[in-house]
Amino acid sequence: MIDFSIIWFVIIVFATLMYIVMDGFDLGIGLLFPFNKDAVERDMMVNTVAPVWDGNETWLVLGGAGLYGAFPLAYSVIADALSIPLTAMLIGLIFRGVAFEFRFKATKTHRAFWDKSFVAGSILATFSQGVAVGAMLEGIQVTGRHFSGSAMDWLAPFPLFCGVGLVIAYALLGCTWLIMKTEHELHRKMSALATPLVIALLVVGITSLWTPFSHGAIVQRWFTRPNLYWFLPVLALALVLFCSWGILRAIKREAHYSPFLLTLALIFLGFSGLGISVWPNIIPPSVTIWQAASPAISQAFMLVGSLSIIPMILGYTFWSYYVFRGKIKADEGYH
Repeated sequence: MIDFSIIWFVIIVFATLMYIVMDGFDLGIGLLFPFNKDAVERDMMVNTVAPVWDGNETWLVLGGAGLYGAFPLAYSVIADALSIPLTAMLIGLIFRGVAFEFRFKATKTHRAFWDKSFVAGSILATFSQGVAVGAMLEGIQVTGRHFSGSAMDWLAPFPLFCGVGLVIAYALLGCTWLIMKTEHELHRKMSALATPLVIALLVVGITSLWTPFSHGAIVQRWFTRPNLYWFLPVLALALVLFCSWGILRAIKREAHYSPFLLTLALIFLGFSGLGISVWPNIIPPSVTIWQAASPAISQAFMLVGSLSIIPMILGYTFWSYYVFRGKIKADEGYH
């Protein structure tokens, strides 16, 4: 018999990963605005994602809708437990989207306001996402089928630390994206900025290793079979260090594409560790994907539509990135 819960878990994980990758460098550009005061270069930074930024968020909608339909218990519990950071994330995304459009239409006297709004929205959305992830890893109290904790449980050191870590990760992703998409002075500025971001991300990553060693369930998933064979923690750590070293070396030799690709590899490794840490729970530490699942017939009905929609999303995503490939020029307008 087909296990629709696993299929839907894979779809949601895939949509989440696509969102992190695509909207990550998009949000990262807003995070990098304070490091570049040049108005022309700021326009170029935004123009690198102008044709694709709104389409990137399609994956967030797909993941949220999939969670609502396939795992309604998880959706309701997470919405209750993380109502404050999730609301803050949505406010940040909305405010940032408005600023994205308005900054090009505003007069010179108002442009600074919308630039600050763009930065504030990017920081709020990114930090809130990191806090939500950290709170999930910490665990959510569930009694029966209801959230039984406090609405402020997320306000703890580890979730806040994860928020800071995601800000750095998205900033690095945006930085290496700009290294790939720009040239001349802006390319040099981003190359110089990438090195401290890599070092900061490594420091945060190494410090965050307290997580598995302070949660017995996570230690068990990381270091017992069969997850030990799938994830191989020592090998994963070696790959993280190798990718970080590769980014630094690629920047030193003024590479254009490899820093971004290696950063994507770092993001994938981190995301894989997150998946291993919670599997098979969808509400850590105790509610599995099967306990939170909707009836199989509902999941099957949704799957029919999703299997037709996902290829369409992938198709127009690929086409938009293909059409607007290559380096951005200073004289190119907003798309």
